[in-house]
Amino acid sequence: MTSSPAAPLAVRERAALADLLAEVGPDAPTCCEGWTTAHLAAHLVVRDRRPDAGPGYALEALPIGRRLHAHSARLEEQKRISTPYADVLAQVREGAPVWTPMGLPGFGNLVNGGEYAIHHEDVRRAQPAWEPRELSRADRDLLWRTATLFARRVRGGVTLRRTDVPGVEKKIGKGGPTLAGDPMELLLWTSGRRDAARVEVS
Repeated sequence: MTSSPAAPLAVRERAALADLLAEVGPDAPTCCEGWTTAHLAAHLVVRDRRPDAGPGYALEALPIGRRLHAHSARLEEQKRISTPYADVLAQVREGAPVWTPMGLPGFGNLVNGGEYAIHHEDVRRAQPAWEPRELSRADRDLLWRTATLFARRVRGGVTLRRTDVPGVEKKIGKGGPTLAGDPMELLLWTSGRRDAARVEVS
C-alpha cells in the first residue's frame, strides 16, 4: 500500500516500512542488534498504542530509565509472541489511535517523521544490495532538524555538517568531532547506528 506524495513524511515512511516488513517477513535481520523484523514491528505497535511504554523509551539512556525501559521491552515481547505477524503489521499500517499521544493531530507526524525514517532504514540497510534513497529537500530538512535533536545525546558534543546544502553546519554542546553527510546519514549516526551511516568524521 502506498501513500500520497503530498502526505507527511511520517505517514509515507510508515506505509513504506509496513510494505517492506511484509515483503521480507518476520525473521529478516535489522540494524537493531538482536532484533528481527518481528521485534521491530512489535516495538512500533507498542510505541504507538501503549502510552505507558513512553517513559521507558524517553529515559532509556538514564539510570532512572532502566526499569521503565524493561517494562517497555516486556510489552514488546508480549506483543511479538501473542499476536500474529500479519496482525502486528496491520496495526503498524493503522498508526496510533487518536486517544494516544502519538495519535494527536500534528504531534504524531512531528515526532514520527524521523522515527519511521530511522526504522525504515534499519530494515533496508540490513538487506543485501541496498542503496541510499533520494529524498525531497523538505524531507531532508525535517530529518536534519531531528538529527540536531538526537545529537544532544552525544556525550561531549558534536558538530553536524550537511553535505546536500553548502554552508549548513550546527555545533551541539562543545562541538566535538565534525560529522559530514546527508541528513539521513547524520540522523542514523546520531541515533546510534554508526556502522550503518555513511558519514565522514573529522
